[in-house]
Amino acid sequence: MTFSTRNSPITYLFSEPPVAQYQKVQASSQYLTMRDGVQIAIDLMLPAPLAPGARIPTILIMARYWRSFEMRVPDQPNKAWIGPREAIAGYLLPRGFAIVVVDARGAGASTGVNRYPWSPEERADYGEVATWVLSQPWSNGKVGATGISYEGATAQFLLASGVAGAVAAAPMEYEFDVYPDIALPGGVFNTAFIRDWSESNQLLDANKMSSLFPWSARLFVKGVRPTDADRKSKTVLAQALREHQANTNVFAAVAKITYRDDPFGATGATLDDFSVFKQKDAIEASHGSLFVFGSWLDGTTADTVLRVFNTLSNPQIGVIGAWKHEMSAHASPYVKSKSKPDPLQEQQWAAVAHFFEKTLVAGEPLQGKKLFYYTLGEEAWKETDVFPPANVTPQTWYFREDHGLEPAAPVGAGQFDAYQVDFEATTGKENRWLTQMARPVNYTDRAGADRRLLTYTSAPLAQDLAVTGYTVVTLYVASSHEDSAFFVYLEDVDEKGVVRYVTEGQLRAIHRKLATDLPPYWSGVPHRTFKCADGAPLPVNEVVELTFGLHPTSVRFRQGHRIRVAIAGADKDTFARIPATGVPAWQVWRSGENASSITLPVQAG
Repeated sequence: MTFSTRNSPITYLFSEPPVAQYQKVQASSQYLTMRDGVQIAIDLMLPAPLAPGARIPTILIMARYWRSFEMRVPDQPNKAWIGPREAIAGYLLPRGFAIVVVDARGAGASTGVNRYPWSPEERADYGEVATWVLSQPWSNGKVGATGISYEGATAQFLLASGVAGAVAAAPMEYEFDVYPDIALPGGVFNTAFIRDWSESNQLLDANKMSSLFPWSARLFVKGVRPTDADRKSKTVLAQALREHQANTNVFAAVAKITYRDDPFGATGATLDDFSVFKQKDAIEASHGSLFVFGSWLDGTTADTVLRVFNTLSNPQIGVIGAWKHEMSAHASPYVKSKSKPDPLQEQQWAAVAHFFEKTLVAGEPLQGKKLFYYTLGEEAWKETDVFPPANVTPQTWYFREDHGLEPAAPVGAGQFDAYQVDFEATTGKENRWLTQMARPVNYTDRAGADRRLLTYTSAPLAQDLAVTGYTVVTLYVASSHEDSAFFVYLEDVDEKGVVRYVTEGQLRAIHRKLATDLPPYWSGVPHRTFKCADGAPLPVNEVVELTFGLHPTSVRFRQGHRIRVAIAGADKDTFARIPATGVPAWQVWRSGENASSITLPVQAG
């Protein structure tokens, strides 16, 4: 598999994708009746013409956001039906793969109720659909799954279904652990995304257009596609839409959650119950091959790739790029915003096609593990068999007087910097958290934003400094309030004073207690449970230690650039205000006995 990069071609595991063999598409839509009577709508698309007796593999795409559109214009002949996702189906069909796109229970044209995302009932449906696929005369007995975001998680969950023919998945840009990865990163409510996502789902569940869709789609789309038999009367669709009104309001449910073990609405479930990590044993039991994609700048999807890589025993390829959520545009702060991704989207699809050709056609599962990752600032791809890479060592930099940042620890006593939280601080509306609502990632020059923050900046670097992995921050802080949100940004300041966002971490102070038990999966950061029993309000105006990780990155700080750590108490356009009232005043200590610092994973070479 070859990705063409800006610097030079890099040869990956596979050399080239399968070639297109078919010119036409045979498409149909129907309901499948589940064990409890729920009607699940599917689109079946076959490459055509299939020779008599031909047997081909199937790729499942299991959707929360409508499997396909009912258009105001006729469908294009011999094209994959259009839905609110990237056009990978249209790439795979000519190359000999059947495509089955599924409306999740309680969504699209499917009947039933969506109690919560990826519920046991929903996951069981996917196993039943896969079993139906494997019984079809054109099936070769092998099923894979792919998808981005919600559909990435469903692809991962398919391997936990226990269906013997489900042997490969290519999940992209999804979350491994719902609580810290998307709902409450660092225990801070991700208000903007959860609100927008919940409102979007409510519109879709009422067969109305979501702002998630581009304006051009809204001109040509009537709503979700009915199944063929229901197309005229829409009787079952009408029933489905009535039943969808009982779906749980996600925003209302998550807004009441503070701790990991708090219930999700009236469902009796917690966020853990619909997290991928809870299905670890079942996924491993499948022995299925994984091809997992994430981005350093798309929420916590890079965390997902690394957790899957270091937690699951499945043979796998991990890829961490620098793109927006749909992998359709570049997101590196060192590249012009909205540039084409590296690799290009069709190259991404080519890699996935070759992965499925090997695993579903040739019957050759992956062997071992390999991780490919993109380095910001260097704009180059690298590979490793282990993570962190073997040539990474920790290097601690300390907060110093005059807002400096140095490798030398302070020695004086009683030294601190005062900061009053500025609740107007923001990372904007095109950040890593909101790209999941089909927005670009665009962190403009942070110099102005940093004037609202407490910053510590190094001297110009005498040589390049490469960082790959998880940065850990240790703050010694006293606060005027029992609760607060701490946001820490790692930034690159160039010779002209332009400040580039690199990564960030956050922690709600009541979750400050570190756990003594082992985490349920591999983690590159200090472990905390986020459970109610471990909640610990801040002692007012007393110095406490807060140690937490930033989201992982790979970046090369160039010679002459400066490293900056910026600290905030708010990100107003994304996260909840903590505390809801009052304005905390902090003392951030930088003395010999209370030496606030960051520890960078510095990579040799």
